[in-house]
Amino acid sequence: MNLAKSLSIFESAQQLIPGGVNSPVRAYRTVGGTPPHIARGSGSSVWDVDGNEYVDMVLAYGPLILGHGNERVRAALHAAVDGGTAFGAPTEHELELARTICGRVPGCEMVRLVNSGTEATMSALRLARAATGRELFIKFNGCYHGHGDSFLVKAGSGALTLGAPDSPGVPRGLAEQTLVAEYNDLDSVRTLFDAHPGQIACIFVEPVAGNMGTVPPASSFLDGLRGLCDAHGALLVFDEVMTGFRVARGGYQDLTDVRADLVTLGKVIGGGLPIGAYGGGRELMERVSPSGDVYQAGTLSGNPLAVAAGSATLAELDEGRAYETLEQTGAALESGLVALAEERGVPVQVQRVGSMLCLYFSAEPVTRLDDVTASDREHWTRFFRGMLANGVLLPPSPYEAWFLSTEHGVALDRVLHAAAQALD
Repeated sequence: MNLAKSLSIFESAQQLIPGGVNSPVRAYRTVGGTPPHIARGSGSSVWDVDGNEYVDMVLAYGPLILGHGNERVRAALHAAVDGGTAFGAPTEHELELARTICGRVPGCEMVRLVNSGTEATMSALRLARAATGRELFIKFNGCYHGHGDSFLVKAGSGALTLGAPDSPGVPRGLAEQTLVAEYNDLDSVRTLFDAHPGQIACIFVEPVAGNMGTVPPASSFLDGLRGLCDAHGALLVFDEVMTGFRVARGGYQDLTDVRADLVTLGKVIGGGLPIGAYGGGRELMERVSPSGDVYQAGTLSGNPLAVAAGSATLAELDEGRAYETLEQTGAALESGLVALAEERGVPVQVQRVGSMLCLYFSAEPVTRLDDVTASDREHWTRFFRGMLANGVLLPPSPYEAWFLSTEHGVALDRVLHAAAQALD
């Protein structure tokens, strides 16, 4: 595969951009080699600057649920550009997107639009702390909630250990307000509540952990978190930046009876443009300024282009059989990958929720971060390189989810053919 032009661009970029990329995973440090530099996309495919075509299983890490270049989204963006790209003033289109979100997400009576998933989680954490008058909160090992200081924390030597900074520049005093439990392990959460009575403001959780691949919640896990929050006066926050409007029409809460107090959103609601949001019940959200005293602001929040693309995406998903199509495509890919691995005697786990999935080289199901770490990541790297050589672009890390769009059905044979070559 010729990547000469990509290599030239990458070498130059490293002189002006840290690592040559504007988000770390794009640098291909985990898998080695030169990252293809993408020139354009259409439907389920992208083309790099060297002219190589790939079936795109990255999809901008989730936003492009309709694939590249959807006509409805393009038309909405053109109309928005013609009207103006930013105003720093309210627009009716912000209301339209807010109405759509609140109409789809269970328990969401009010929503605040922001510029990214990171802004959404930072703002929701501030609101939870203000509402409870507490400073500590719980997150889970392997769950990612953006790069805000409070979230860049890993577990210490035991379940009771206070957080330690996971990046230079994160103050230890701030990190110590973050408690880390194990995903799918309610006992680790109970232990933290028992050790810090009346001090924990909230639990932050990805209802499907998409930042260690695709790890669904155990059958009683989310119910258990809801019960612990209720018993200890804490709030439950679902980080649905990834799963929101992807795994179901109203996000993961459509698939469960468990209701969160706050939900953070992003990705799909921007149709590929930068956006985020957080929402919840009216009483809680009215604490946010200017209605209330919890300050949060953003110059480009509710940007006309992002709002237009997001509204068009959600409207398109409401027509036809979009979620049925996504489920059928996901199920076909899952069963095809499992069959190929079984034919070759390769132990794999293909874990999927709707149109997000991940393949692990492991003989056992993956339920927590330690299971991902214990999987055969060297085998995964060889598989990644084989898929790339055969024209399928995967996220360059075994800790990232793969994504499907409504356009991927026609590309399934190509993906499975590439997988057959990569598994040999």
